[in-house]
This record gives sequence, structure tokens and C-alpha cells, in this order.
Amino acid sequence: MERIIFHIDVNSAYLSWSALERLANGDTVDLREIPSIVGGDMEKRHGVVLAKSIPAKKYGVTTGEPIVNALRKCPSLYIESPDHTLYHQRSRELMDYLLDVCPEIEQLSVDECFMDFTPIRNRFSSPLQGASFIKDHIRDNFGFTVNIGISDKKILAKMASDFKKPDMVHTLFSWEIEEKMWPMPVSSLYMCGKSSTLALKKLEITTIGDLAKCQRDILASHLKSHGILLWEYANGIDDSAVVSAPVEAKGIGNSTTLPKDVTDRREAFQCLLSLSDSVAGRLRKAGQLAGMISVEIKYSSFQTASHQMPLSPASNTSQIIYKTACKLFDDLWNGSPIRLLGIRSSKLTAETGPTQLSLFDLPVNGIFVPDNTASKVSTPSPSQEKLAALDKTLDFIRQKYGKNAVVRGSFLNKPPEV
Repeated sequence: MERIIFHIDVNSAYLSWSALERLANGDTVDLREIPSIVGGDMEKRHGVVLAKSIPAKKYGVTTGEPIVNALRKCPSLYIESPDHTLYHQRSRELMDYLLDVCPEIEQLSVDECFMDFTPIRNRFSSPLQGASFIKDHIRDNFGFTVNIGISDKKILAKMASDFKKPDMVHTLFSWEIEEKMWPMPVSSLYMCGKSSTLALKKLEITTIGDLAKCQRDILASHLKSHGILLWEYANGIDDSAVVSAPVEAKGIGNSTTLPKDVTDRREAFQCLLSLSDSVAGRLRKAGQLAGMISVEIKYSSFQTASHQMPLSPASNTSQIIYKTACKLFDDLWNGSPIRLLGIRSSKLTAETGPTQLSLFDLPVNGIFVPDNTASKVSTPSPSQEKLAALDKTLDFIRQKYGKNAVVRGSFLNKPPEV
């Protein structure tokens, strides 16, 4: 089966995330619609441009240039100081969503990642339809846009995501290189910086096609191993696979910014149920059990609070994670309006590993006795087994027929009870 790889890149990530935060705090000006940048210090006017708006780009402002130069091009340029704590939070929310779509994610930076779409390709009519679904969901639910490049090679997917922006999906398969990539200037090739571009220009190489047709030994004599790398990229030679990060290292979680501030406990529980389903499903997909669950609340005042609780035994069952999250929520919530809710799992162990039992769940004369009730002998926790079997059945249905093939009745009627 041919590999399908996506490269997902947030359009002007820092500027978009700063703009959304300002709007959420009551600002009436969208930084994305005026000449603006993120970077440096607004008062001291030093540093470099980290991100720019489309109106700023029309003045010739470029990412990475000194802010002093950008101000010469556009004296009315608005400068927003970076907020890296905010950016990492937005990045985590985005990656959590993408991991929920497909666990085969390789994050390159705070605002871009590769996705191996191959395992989930049957859920969509085509890779284009799948990429458009992801792109539109991010725009409609998160408020910012992404570009998605589609290819059979990682390097080509990354090149495709840099085509026309914003909020676009582009393909660049191996058989499309000649038509779509070779006419482009060599400076637009990934890993071809200013010094490489100048060196290639001296060899009369101005397009990616010129580079692809050049002899390897000539490139090696001028640019050494980097010249060979550029030649391979120009010819679409890249057999590297998407390397997803081990879930043991970071845990699995999900969070959501609510469409309106929530002040009702039952509404919050409904959101926690959806998040629990998402986190538990990803745990099962990764073959992991969670030994710790944490809940995060972000209030409308932008204050945050979080609390965690161990799970004993470790679990990846939706209902157990949900009940734990609800208990944590009740311990945490101070009654103020809620802007964001999140659930995160940690202390992960392999699903196939040994299970640690509680002191109150020990076998008596070879027969399992739950809840420290020696007078009531039973088989191993039938409710746990039934919940696990139910989750497994739902996972199978969703994998075969799509994520929305089965919907909880509580999402159609009223918020769920604990």
C-alpha cells in the first residue's frame, strides 16, 4: 500500500494565536487584519520578526528580519511581544486534536507536524477529503488556519504545505515533482538557505529543476554532503518514515476551549465525558493504561487550576476515566465561569503488562474478592470486564465506520449523570 503523508503547518502561528488571545480578552482589532508582527520588544524596538500578518507581508516584511528593518518598510507596523507560554498551550491543544484523529504524529516544532495518514485512509473517500476535514475542523473549532501538504514522501509533503497560503490543501506526489516543484526558485527548496542559494547561483542553478538535473559530483565538490542532500530533495528522494513520539514519555491528553463560558456543573460533565472518551480511546489505541488522571480548568478570568489523582488499578476504560475526572472537577471548581477544560493521563504502562491490585482486591483461597468483602465471593470484577468489552466493541465500530458512527445518547439529550 502506498504511503500517504500529511505535513500540517499553522499559518503565522504566533501571530494567529496572539490575535485570538487578544480578541478573547475583548480587543476589537484582529492583528491578522492589520500590518502587524510578533517579535522583539515594542518599546525598545529590537529583535527579529517571528511572525507576520498578510497585510505586513504586502509591505515586504519577512520572517527573521530585524524589527528595525521591518519598521523602515512599514512605519505604522504594530509589534506584539511573544507569549511562549500561550503558544505552547495552543500547540498542545492542536497536537492533542491531531493525535485523536491519528496517533501517527511526528511533531517538528510548536506549529508543525507530520502525520502518517495511511492507517486511517479508509475512513475518508480520499486523502484530499481527509486533509480538508482536518483543516476545516481546526479553522472552525480553534479559530486559526493551517496548510496541509499531501504526498508519498515527507520532504514533498513539507514542500506542498508551503504552496499558496492560507487555509489551503495541496498535493505534491512523486509523479508531480516535474510539473509543480521543478519550476520553483531553488531558494524555496527545504534546507536551501541563503549561502547555499548563492553557491548554486554561481553554478548557474536557479530553479529546483536545474538542481535536480545537476551532476551529484559537481554539487559535492562545491557544497559537500549538503549538496547531495539538496540534490536528493530536489528529486524527491526521501525514504524516512513518520516517527511518532513514544506515548510513555509524555502521556495522553485532550482539552477544549468551550464555545461559551460554562457555569453549569452538568454542562461541564458533558464536556468531561467527551474528553474522557477521546483520551481513553487514544490510550487503548496505543495499548496503554493510565496510572494517573489530571483535570485542568481555565476560568474566564484566564486563571488556571489543575489537580490529579492516581488510578488503582491503572485503566484505559472511558467510564472509569470519566468518573475520576468528575471527582477531580468537583474538588477543583470554585463556581466561576469556565473557559477551558482538559483531561490528561500519565504514569502509563503497557496494557499487556501485569496489573497491580489494591490491598482490598486480593484473592481469597484462589477466588477474587472485590471491595474487601470476604463474605461475598465473585469472579474478577464483572463490571470492569463489561466496560472494557464495551469500549473494545465501540473502538471496532468507529475504526470501521468512522468516528461518529456511534454517538452517546447523553450527547443527544441531556448531560450525563455521574
